[in-house]
Amino acid sequence: MTEPAPPGACAVLLDLDGTCADTAPDLAWALNQVLIAHGRPPCPFEAIRPHVSHGGRALIRFGFGLAPEHPDFESLRHTLLEIYRAHLSTRTRLFPGMVELLGALGARGIPWGIVTNKPAWLTEPLLHDLGLAGRAACIVSGDTTPHSKPHPGPILHACRLLQRDPGCCWYLGDAERDVTAGRAAGTRTLVALFGYLGAADRPHTWGADGLIEHPLELLGWIDG
Repeated sequence: MTEPAPPGACAVLLDLDGTCADTAPDLAWALNQVLIAHGRPPCPFEAIRPHVSHGGRALIRFGFGLAPEHPDFESLRHTLLEIYRAHLSTRTRLFPGMVELLGALGARGIPWGIVTNKPAWLTEPLLHDLGLAGRAACIVSGDTTPHSKPHPGPILHACRLLQRDPGCCWYLGDAERDVTAGRAAGTRTLVALFGYLGAADRPHTWGADGLIEHPLELLGWIDG
């Protein structure tokens, strides 16, 4: 268990898809397999990429143009996730600079953890494949707590696991719900501009403490 932190000690919490790891290649491939199986043409990767942070439902909405109420929606989503699970880390890699960031946090004795809306049955094997499962001080998946982001519950749960006051924690994500959840939990928030933002996203209006272009820029915010 993490030792109680001295006053002012901080921790870093990271979203997974589009922040810590570049999962878009595997998720886009899985979506295209479902499209092809249903007689539809595959979508270009760059068109799929902005939807990845929003999960399987967003990918099915984008790829098939269906609302969640459609009778085929859940079946298509289930197929997508099953295909994705079988190829979870074929093309997925940490974003450039993330290895160095996590190493720098470790060298400073700053614990870090993952808070994602991805369900645990996908989160845990992916982090294992990426070599992060044993390094993260906490892992909070989309089904770990009763609510998922933008509810603050998952981030507050992570802070409790780390024995850190939320006001001493930083949360980095690439979607507006990440900022909403972090602010509601009382953490400092940063937007990962290298993540899966779409053309319509306006991250400067989300109320984050800052925007970063590269993972290592987070250290400057901690030091500041």
